[in-house]
Amino acid sequence: MPAERTEGRKRSIDLPLMIAVGTLAALGLMMVYSATFDWGSTPTEYLARQVVWLALGIAAMLVVLRVDYTVLHRVSVPLMGIGLALLIAVLIFGVKMFGSQSTFLAGSIQPSELVKLISVIYIADWLASKGEKIRDLSLGLIPFAVVIGVITGLVVLQPDFGTAGVIALTAGIMFFLAGADIKQMVIGLIVGGATFGLVLLNSPHAQDRIQSYLDAMHDPVKASYHMQQAFIALGSGGLTGAGLGAGRQKFGYLPLPHTDSVFAVLGEELGLIGALFVVGLFAYVAYRGFRIALNAPDVFGTLIAVGVTSWIVLEALINVAVMTGILPLTGLPLPFISYGGSSLVSLMAAVGLLQSVARGSRKGLTRALVDRGRRNGRPRLSRISTR
Repeated sequence: MPAERTEGRKRSIDLPLMIAVGTLAALGLMMVYSATFDWGSTPTEYLARQVVWLALGIAAMLVVLRVDYTVLHRVSVPLMGIGLALLIAVLIFGVKMFGSQSTFLAGSIQPSELVKLISVIYIADWLASKGEKIRDLSLGLIPFAVVIGVITGLVVLQPDFGTAGVIALTAGIMFFLAGADIKQMVIGLIVGGATFGLVLLNSPHAQDRIQSYLDAMHDPVKASYHMQQAFIALGSGGLTGAGLGAGRQKFGYLPLPHTDSVFAVLGEELGLIGALFVVGLFAYVAYRGFRIALNAPDVFGTLIAVGVTSWIVLEALINVAVMTGILPLTGLPLPFISYGGSSLVSLMAAVGLLQSVARGSRKGLTRALVDRGRRNGRPRLSRISTR
């Protein structure tokens, strides 16, 4: 009997996901050390800080992993209240760095990172509680747009357009998979896209980045200094890279080599092979995360898993796209790899939440929900009976 319990416990944890995330975090420690060993009072100053944040993140992951995710139904609204209060507080009392007022304590704590996780929990609960009603315009799209508008609006005021975009895109994916009407999605994309575009056009901070991006599209020589140094770093890496620690662009040339630009440092030192390995790890995290979503025992669990996975993958894709010149500069970190405590702790807690959903997975129940939806025309995630 004890052996059976142990085997069941092992099956309840998604070990491949843990290995992929652990590998990314280990690479992150190596890259943080490589990018900062000549910055601090000692070569390991920044590495030591990141190790502490990683330890806190692992502790948060283990705590969240042991919590039954279904209890989050009861606290999703208070959590969102705390998240909104933090976003308002940072606008009043936060520290302004790099043109954005988004942190406390000289950049040590960034509330918007925690709000990403809170938003996934709150939106998953809200969508699961609505069921088929989300297909009703007045009960679905309109209140959903108001909720997302408030959250992203406070983030945009910092301004932090990258984080606002990740939150909005993640929420949109969750809304669609919860069973939203296609017409609603089209309307939401048009209105939301137009609104976001108008905000960007009226923000000098965003206009500079967009103009620099457009100039670079016509002539790479006109790219911003930041992007030119990122291109040099990636181009210098070649197939196998210069070797860990042997990159040159981090020495005063490449801005923010340990945070936003860490992928460029990685590409220079580990080459195309190393860069593709990291991209492959994120693709594998996506596979495991969406597999957990498919096997979740209820709609709430499915939406949580979809939200967490989408958040991680979107952030990684955007960071890589920025460093390769596909998108304008956004200021988003590379998940698990960039230096930063708030991001790392929030991401590790999110992985714990994914594992909590995995522990509660019962494939038979999920299959029954899907089959019930198919009998009525198409698969649905809604809890509401289709009888």
